[in-house]
Amino acid sequence: MAENEQKYYCNYCQVDITTLRVKCAVCNDFDLCLECFSSGAELGNHTRDHDYHIVDQGNFSLCESEWTALEELAVLEGIEQYGYGNWEEIADHIGNRTSQEVIEFYQARFVHGNLGKSCIPEESPYKVVDHTSSKDGPLSPSLSTPPQPPAELTLQEQQELGYMPLRDDFEREYDNEAESMVSTLAVNYDDDDLETALKLAQVDMFLRRLKERQRRKRIAREYGLVGIFFNKQKQQAKRKLSKDEKELRDRMKVFSQFHASEQHEQFFENLQKEKQMRSRIKELMRYRRNGITKLEECSEYEAARYKREKRKENKKKLATPAASKKGGALAGGKKPEEKEGKKSADEKDSGSDSEKYQGIKSAPCFNLLSEREKTLCSSMGMNPAKYMTVKTIIIKDHVQRRQGIPTKTRYPQNLDKLHRKRIISFLADSGWITVG
Repeated sequence: MAENEQKYYCNYCQVDITTLRVKCAVCNDFDLCLECFSSGAELGNHTRDHDYHIVDQGNFSLCESEWTALEELAVLEGIEQYGYGNWEEIADHIGNRTSQEVIEFYQARFVHGNLGKSCIPEESPYKVVDHTSSKDGPLSPSLSTPPQPPAELTLQEQQELGYMPLRDDFEREYDNEAESMVSTLAVNYDDDDLETALKLAQVDMFLRRLKERQRRKRIAREYGLVGIFFNKQKQQAKRKLSKDEKELRDRMKVFSQFHASEQHEQFFENLQKEKQMRSRIKELMRYRRNGITKLEECSEYEAARYKREKRKENKKKLATPAASKKGGALAGGKKPEEKEGKKSADEKDSGSDSEKYQGIKSAPCFNLLSEREKTLCSSMGMNPAKYMTVKTIIIKDHVQRRQGIPTKTRYPQNLDKLHRKRIISFLADSGWITVG
């Protein structure tokens, strides 16, 4: 008591430290205040690494609150001894505080205060999941797929399948004996590490079997397998798949276990889009190899390519009837005079081709025309290149009109209307366009 009544001053800053002081255990009669001690003050033979002890009754407040340092220490000791949440026992350990006061003080100082903000992370590194909650827990009702209308089954079919329509569930589940793995498990305090590991392994296997059961149930719900089993639900009409699409679906069927029904259909649509994009890229690369750098030139290129292929087909068609006529003439036993007369006429016609196309034979694009087109250009006295331009414009305009695209046809200024009508009529007769 005499020591508490005596006045003490800090040897470093001379502040009154009667209520609380730090006494050096090495130096004789050397005391410091909390501020000087925390800053590592050294004076004379005293150094900051000397042993020390705090001399006080604990009646001061650490953070200017109604709680003294001894009471705060008693709160932490009580939590360590009785466990967090046992506030009645902790209050009895302090002696002069109620359980509600202890809760409010602990929450304000050690949870929501500066100490709690600096020590307790905002997001816990331990992601503990409540498996019994109604949100994404393996034991919660939300694990099952969204509720669907019960299957329309007769009483006999329900009994045969073990289906309970009011619960929309089955009496016998897939792997129905899975619960027997954990039904006899019990946690004992005397279990060693090996026994604990074995029990945890059993629980893990049980959870895996539950997940497999839920996966099968989800697939049965999404694809309507119950209704299909009893031929009650009509499958939605789907477009007829091509041979390539069927082969692709067969190859990708293995991924259906990882997708929902809609996701699996979207997966195939994306594959088809990818195929179309690859085809389009190859087409654009072909245009680039042929020197085409603008999309406007693609239609002209395609028209010219189509004409070239059409001309080859026409030549094959003309060659086939000529050979058949020649064979028919020989089989019919015509007179040699008739054969010689027809042969001389054909030679005369072939010999007169150079004279018939003399005005346009040396013109550009002449070799791109069919025989009928050469005759048409020769009869109109039109340059083959000009004819090709007009033909491309007419076909392009026809295609855009069929697609519902409004267009305004622009013909060459020096094109005669009669010639334009003859070309349109010729293209219609040849099957290039339809008039009507």
